[in-house]
Amino acid sequence: MNPRIVVAGASMAGLRAAEQLRAAGWTGAITLVGDEPHMPYNRPPLSKEVLAGKASFESLAFRPRAGVADVEWRLGRKAVAASLDERTVRLDDGTELPYDGLVVATGMRPRRLDCPGPSAGRHTVRTLDDARGLRAALTRPGARVVVVGAGFIGCEVAATAAGLGVAEVTVVDPLPLPMAGPLGELLGRALLKRHQERGVRFALGTGVAGFVGGDRVTGVELGDGSVLAADVVVESVGSVANTEWLDGNGLDLTDGVLTDAWLRAGGRPDVVAVGDVARFPNARYDGVPRRVEHWCIPTDTAKHAARTLVGDPAPVPFAPLPTFWSDQHDFRLQSFGAPVLGKEDVRVLDGDPEGDVLVGYHHDGRLVGVVALGGPAMAASAARYRAELLKQPALSV
Repeated sequence: MNPRIVVAGASMAGLRAAEQLRAAGWTGAITLVGDEPHMPYNRPPLSKEVLAGKASFESLAFRPRAGVADVEWRLGRKAVAASLDERTVRLDDGTELPYDGLVVATGMRPRRLDCPGPSAGRHTVRTLDDARGLRAALTRPGARVVVVGAGFIGCEVAATAAGLGVAEVTVVDPLPLPMAGPLGELLGRALLKRHQERGVRFALGTGVAGFVGGDRVTGVELGDGSVLAADVVVESVGSVANTEWLDGNGLDLTDGVLTDAWLRAGGRPDVVAVGDVARFPNARYDGVPRRVEHWCIPTDTAKHAARTLVGDPAPVPFAPLPTFWSDQHDFRLQSFGAPVLGKEDVRVLDGDPEGDVLVGYHHDGRLVGVVALGGPAMAASAARYRAELLKQPALSV
């Protein structure tokens, strides 16, 4: 029988895994399984260009490399169970796929609020169909929008909604500042001011107690008892790893799939995890296993994991430099490194928080991340620090 690798998950991480398997020398069969009916596409524009009506699906779809022209696609199908000892994956239509190697690339799904009240009118932004449905709601005349969660997606959606001219946009978050979790107080204050200047309202330091309405949402009740009028609610309160189908195989699925520094799951040489479902130690920092939900991670993990799966593992542990950007209103956040590890020691490297600014995040006096807020010139300043961050020796090997 022709040897086969099954890639469970057919988004960017799955596609990159297939491409990297071919690049690493795998000549056997590859089967990609994905629960969406669409070919892999770029997700970051969903909360911006797609909501704003400025991007079509054709512009989002990735063009697979020639090396994966012969792979088998099982789209609209979902992996529901696996036996790692027997090397099989079962799909939701009852099909069992035997494999010689398995790539776990099933990604994340949005966390939903467990609150009383109607569900109609409540949206998330993870898939193309999510974004299409939300855009239709945002473009209704007089829409009042409440975004729950002031993280990356929540702030991007709020900015896009304000740009569409909706009647009201309010962001709710239990933290005192937007994006304070990943970026800290200094940039959180700067972001709050910029959003407020562009018409976005905030209800900070409070959570959601419930939703008001009959058949659909008409309001959001906050923890202090006040109610925000709302025709559209966007829940942006984090993600849940799609790992239930791996239950019963002895893997650590506490938060994604725990891997070693070569992205092997449970120490198995025939199972790897890639993308934001992988919880891996980063030798560049402290070696603590973490999931990373940044755009660069699917490609970075795929390169490392493909070599592991074909029996030619990289000679050094996985040590990526996380990178992200976030476009909000008319400004951009550009980051290199791991700011979350240095939130207790944040220093202005260039500019001023009242305008364009570049800040550095330090851990034990060592620069571990930089974030630029502003226009292209400041983003370019952040990029110049990328080389410095890459040159630093790994802390955990």
